[in-house]
Amino acid sequence: MSTAELPPAVEANLGSLLGRVRSRLVGELERELEQAGFALCHTQYLVLKHLARDGASSPCQLAADLGYDPGAMTRMLDGLEHKGYIRRQPSTKDRRSIRIVPTEAGKALWTQMHRCGEKVLARAFVHLTPAEQNTLKTLLVRIAGALDDPAKRCCQK
Repeated sequence: MSTAELPPAVEANLGSLLGRVRSRLVGELERELEQAGFALCHTQYLVLKHLARDGASSPCQLAADLGYDPGAMTRMLDGLEHKGYIRRQPSTKDRRSIRIVPTEAGKALWTQMHRCGEKVLARAFVHLTPAEQNTLKTLLVRIAGALDDPAKRCCQK
C-alpha cells in the first residue's frame, strides 16, 4: 500500500492508518486460510495461535489477551470445541475454573495453519528491510505497553 493509494485523511491520521493495516492483514489472512482449505476465521486462528504459543488458558484470559468480549469468546470456543480443535478441562488449581487446551487435532491444525500467517506477513513486509521490521516491532510493542492497563483485565485479582 503506497501513500499514493491512500485517501489524504487516512494518510494523515496514524490511528486510521493502523486500523487500515490491521483490517487488510485480517482480510489477507482469512483469504489465505480459505485458499489453503481451512474453514476458520481470524479470531479462531488467533485462539489456536495463543494456545500453541502459551499453552492452556482460561476463557477469560483468552478474551483479555485477544481483546474480545468474554461472551463472544465463549461462542468462539464453543465452535472450536465442536470442530474438535480444543477442549475444556477443569483447572488443577481451582475446581470452579476451566482451562482451554488444544486437542491433538488442534495442535496438528496449527502446525499446518501457521504458515498462512507467515505468508501474509511476508507479503506485508516485502518493502521493509529486516532492520525496519525490527524497528516497527519495537515501536508497536512500546505502544501496546503504553496502552496495557492491568486494572482493566477481567481475570486479574
